[in-house]
Amino acid sequence: MKVVLVRRDVKINLNEKHINDWHEQGAHVTHFFNALSVLFPAGERLFMDSVRAYKDQVQDPELKKAITTFIGQEALHSREHEEYNEMMDRSGLPALKLDKMLWNLLGGLQKTLGRKLALGGTIALEHYTAIMANAVLSDKNVLGEKSDESFRQMWQWHAYEETEHKAVAYDVWNTVMPDNVYNRFIRRFGMVLATLIFWPVIMYFHARLVFADPNTKGKHIQGYKAVGRMLLGKEGIFRKAVGEFFDYFKADFHPWEHDNSAFLKEIDAFVEKVNASMRNPNDEVKKAVRARMVKSAVAATAAA
Repeated sequence: MKVVLVRRDVKINLNEKHINDWHEQGAHVTHFFNALSVLFPAGERLFMDSVRAYKDQVQDPELKKAITTFIGQEALHSREHEEYNEMMDRSGLPALKLDKMLWNLLGGLQKTLGRKLALGGTIALEHYTAIMANAVLSDKNVLGEKSDESFRQMWQWHAYEETEHKAVAYDVWNTVMPDNVYNRFIRRFGMVLATLIFWPVIMYFHARLVFADPNTKGKHIQGYKAVGRMLLGKEGIFRKAVGEFFDYFKADFHPWEHDNSAFLKEIDAFVEKVNASMRNPNDEVKKAVRARMVKSAVAATAAA
């Protein structure tokens, strides 16, 4: 499937006063998404570095262009999540400490594993993000229709672009790695390794955020049940996607065999809605952010 990637300089004006309680299902679910946000700056740097390491071996001009746009999209995601994480830190949560911990962990893993396994881990984690992105876009209950609109916009934007570029790193792998038993083993091992790292890290980060938030005191049983239902309940993200997850281990797997490209037709209207929500002449903060978007877009165009 041919998908044309677009680098969109979207700036979400997050409602900082709701940083710890933006999700309609409560603080524990809020902090699950907040913990994901902590993962993204360092995680997306890993993705960018892993794909960039093989760019010179790619001859197809369309894939080369897709790699450049993939890196641009991930860089903008990192920028927005860095601001998101700083808001958490200002609220008293240890987001930046956890971020630093992850940078050190992933930096050490990159040096230890080498670039092939780093790319293998990247395509595995991109499969995870594709599953979660599809859940966000296909099920309104995941983000909650009554949740704070700015945070819903943040996660929807990220989900759209994760869906749009979900096959880029995988296509790089297929291009630069010979299709043999050893490389198929490495690809599958990358998913096992990514899973063994991802879930303990996200659970630890979630617990640190939850217990640092005084508003969660006395609500842990109910709160963790809500998170469990969202992930593993009858309509949970990963319970519904268990088949999609294990499809990754097939010899002929490709991300676009799970075709949810219909969502890509919604992106332009969504971005216009986000931009329109910032056009309030009586709000100086939004005006300043809008000016920053324009300046960044001009700079990006000049650089290209």
